[in-house]
Amino acid sequence: MNIMKNEKGQAIAPKTKIITKAAFQPLGHTEIRWLGGGGIMINSRGTNLMIDPVLEGFDMPLLIEMPILPHDIPKLDGILITHIDNDHMSVQTCQDVKDVCSAYHAPHYVAQYMSSHGIVTQGHDIADQFNIGTVGITLTPARHNWQNGSQKYQYRFWEEKDYCGYWLDTEDGTIWLPGDSKLLKGHLQMPSPDVILFDFADNEWHITLDGAIKLANTYPEATLICIHWGSVDAPDMTPFNGNPEVLFDKIIHPERIQVLAPGEAWLLGRNE
Repeated sequence: MNIMKNEKGQAIAPKTKIITKAAFQPLGHTEIRWLGGGGIMINSRGTNLMIDPVLEGFDMPLLIEMPILPHDIPKLDGILITHIDNDHMSVQTCQDVKDVCSAYHAPHYVAQYMSSHGIVTQGHDIADQFNIGTVGITLTPARHNWQNGSQKYQYRFWEEKDYCGYWLDTEDGTIWLPGDSKLLKGHLQMPSPDVILFDFADNEWHITLDGAIKLANTYPEATLICIHWGSVDAPDMTPFNGNPEVLFDKIIHPERIQVLAPGEAWLLGRNE
């Protein structure tokens, strides 16, 4: 695979595929789309979800075009937020889809913050389970409380429960987003998912490259959809600078690595 790079040597995602209103219609299967960065869209037989959509107003330059903007979204059954970092939780995006989004879910602290900005959000503990339409959702643990080491964020103590991943049970299979997180022992003891939304950022508060390889090879049958790379113009910041090329000779069954363009659909359990 030949990944494009810019003049700074930063890997860039393939050219964006624009998401149209047709992508939100009922389906006979489940479609997964990477929104760029850490964002995901899932249409599971007509249940439409987004996880960590940051579709506008991000405070750093981008390498990609957004595949959809909030005013073009016709319907969302729910938005799931993993944590408060502004490359995952966009107050502006969440506010701008309030008229078409039925529900918001997040860890308790994030839910309180969103609700204080007029976005009524259901707060959850790690391991909480709930349903949105046909999709069963479970919060999985994450460790990403880097703010405790930064003087700027010392106005509170950041707990691990303020961050999460999401496990989704659909009619067509299971999807797991571990979220921004160090590799945890529990991450290696999950049921085998059908799809991992795969962050491989080589950063100490992410999974690290070695951790990503270990996770991938613990679940050798899981499809790996690469996320959290090739989207932000920040060549000196490791959380944004993964390159899928480095994975192919280190992953069992490398053909399962999916390098999608932002907005491109990947089909899970197509039965049509």
